[in-house]
Amino acid sequence: MAGARRQIFVVFAGFMLVERFGFEVHEMAWLLLVNLLLNTVLAPFAGRAVGYFGERSTLAFEYLGLVGVFLAYGGIYYFGWGLSLAILLFVLDHLFFSLALALKTYFQKIADPADIASSAAVAFTINHIAAVFLPVALGFFWLYSPAGVFVIAAAMAFASLVLALMIPRHPRSGCETIFSPAAAIS
Repeated sequence: MAGARRQIFVVFAGFMLVERFGFEVHEMAWLLLVNLLLNTVLAPFAGRAVGYFGERSTLAFEYLGLVGVFLAYGGIYYFGWGLSLAILLFVLDHLFFSLALALKTYFQKIADPADIASSAAVAFTINHIAAVFLPVALGFFWLYSPAGVFVIAAAMAFASLVLALMIPRHPRSGCETIFSPAAAIS
């Protein structure tokens, strides 16, 4: 789900700015530079948020925010909302992505250290499958309904939210989800 969401941001959020608002290369470069600088400054706060609130709450906040961001992206097309909102959403979308580090800390807590490298390789491969498949499939759908692409993205973010809510408050090996027998004890 994370790879799918990332591809929608990378491909379609930028494409929306170019297609809908006529952004040029230098404007996109500046916007990406602003995102980079903001993430550099705010990333430590994202790390502290994961440490303080935990993976479940941090990911739930990220995915709930992404549902709103993607629905608002769709609203830009459907309702004709303006450029300022589009830029704000683009920056917020990128900032929310920095909270995805909670997935890595969750994985480190539940995984056997001997399995981390192979599992990370599989996750990397699956993300690359999404990177190839989604832009093509949703690109065809974009021709029919640009707003619809963002509604699909919001549905993916909602599915991620549901999955994040299955993370226990204190994840560890043997207590990977709220459905794990050890989760009832903690």
